[in-house]
Amino acid sequence: MSTRPPRGGRHPARRLALQTLFEIDFNRADARETWQRGAFRAGLTEEAAAFAWELVEGVLQHRKELDSEIATLAPEFPIETMARIDRNILRIALYELRISGDAPAGVILDEAVELAKMFGSEAAPKFVNGVLATAVGGRERPSA
Repeated sequence: MSTRPPRGGRHPARRLALQTLFEIDFNRADARETWQRGAFRAGLTEEAAAFAWELVEGVLQHRKELDSEIATLAPEFPIETMARIDRNILRIALYELRISGDAPAGVILDEAVELAKMFGSEAAPKFVNGVLATAVGGRERPSA
């Protein structure tokens, strides 16, 4: 039986944060337990798992202000009816853009669009890109 090496990097960490927040949003699961189970299944390095937890905890602590900004940025899509995946991708990206602030905006937007491609509907990447481009005050990035 072979064991794979732990996975590092921020992309798998963001993916875990999204999956954790989605599960919490969907069934009110315990945040820490959900994150720990996901980190174990994903085989993340300690550093990547810690970054994922920082995102989860930060989004949960700032959810009201993040949701308020999302409502302002996308007024035609009420937050409570928005797809859970889209809502949580936007929360993570806005948390990184506005609060944690240790990655360039372009990287955060690209990562959010990638998550939308992986987990969202066909329209999700364009929607996420448009909302976040508005948030950073720039034009939409091409979403191939």
